[in-house]
Amino acid sequence: MTFDLARILESKRAFRRQLAARPIAEKLAMLDALREREITLRQPGQSAVTESSGVLHEKPAPYRTGRKGGKKR
Repeated sequence: MTFDLARILESKRAFRRQLAARPIAEKLAMLDALREREITLRQPGQSAVTESSGVLHEKPAPYRTGRKGGKKR
């Protein structure tokens, strides 16, 4: 394993370019697969409710920014 930061960053850039070049249908299929994986890995008792319509509804993640509305004071 290498810890050459320049090489790591270039590898990430190349991977992002490859992802960007893929067709939208393939990107959406990847998102569906990630969603299924996330649901499978979710711990019991975590928030996710499937209504009778079959649509998954989730509570948003609790972000602790310390500010309301994301505005600077």
